[in-house]
Amino acid sequence: MTTFWFIVIAFLWTGYFVLEGFDFGVGALLPVLSRTQAERRQVISTIGPVWDGNEVWLITAIGAMFAAFPAWYSGFLSEFYLAMVLIVAGLIVRGVGLEWRGKVRPGREVALCDAGIVTGSVLVAFLWGAIFANLLFGSALATVLGGAFSLALATLHGAVFLALKTEGAVRARARLAALLASVGVIPVAIAVLSSLPSGTDSPVLWVASTGAMATLAAGVALIWRRREGWAFTATATAIALSTATLFGALYPAPLPGLTVAEMASAPYTLTVLTWIGLIALPGVVAYQAWTYWVFRKRLTRV
Repeated sequence: MTTFWFIVIAFLWTGYFVLEGFDFGVGALLPVLSRTQAERRQVISTIGPVWDGNEVWLITAIGAMFAAFPAWYSGFLSEFYLAMVLIVAGLIVRGVGLEWRGKVRPGREVALCDAGIVTGSVLVAFLWGAIFANLLFGSALATVLGGAFSLALATLHGAVFLALKTEGAVRARARLAALLASVGVIPVAIAVLSSLPSGTDSPVLWVASTGAMATLAAGVALIWRRREGWAFTATATAIALSTATLFGALYPAPLPGLTVAEMASAPYTLTVLTWIGLIALPGVVAYQAWTYWVFRKRLTRV
């Protein structure tokens, strides 16, 4: 039961990083890819219907940690208290910017909303990578590399998403941004992912990390060939495999000196959670899949 819930939590974090990853990338690229107010609206409209739903994966992942592994929840949030406060602040500022941008007067207020979107996206994307890298390796260099990797990967993922969802000048700039981002993300990915399974002999971790680097390279090649749909699938797969490698390296001791068995709730609690999860999780996944299907077309105008 404890292993099952560790896998469920890893799945929830994977969904969050894959879906919210391109949100962060779009927010970070807002001032780079848009030249006019119309283009800024076009960029923001690509994530407008889905960004708040993507954040539900984070709430669910944290809630599952609290219910299934309360010691992991408390230790994780306490260890990185300042970083978590900054993440919450970044998510608030970003959310306010996205919600208020269409309700305020053009000019200074819109510029402040845009600044909040960019700042929140960059800050949160960097901090998640920094937190998990510090948890695994504990060094300042690893923390910076982990943050740089997650930010660069989100930027690439967001650029590919914009190339998939837009037309015209924004699409052309997004393709160029994806190719430029790959120059930075691939070397950092090699440095980070090749070191994640260190200290273990698990072939599964090796396959996951190698697969992440391969799909990342495939995504770059596909965006070069203007195959945006397949490129987005490749970058999403790279994030999913990177997260799988991360949680595989954390298992069975997500916190130093504590295993999942020692941090788990009582068996009865896990049993009840399992029934709740089996009922609720498929509905959440189906609803979000339906949302993406409804808003699947490119944005030709706003």
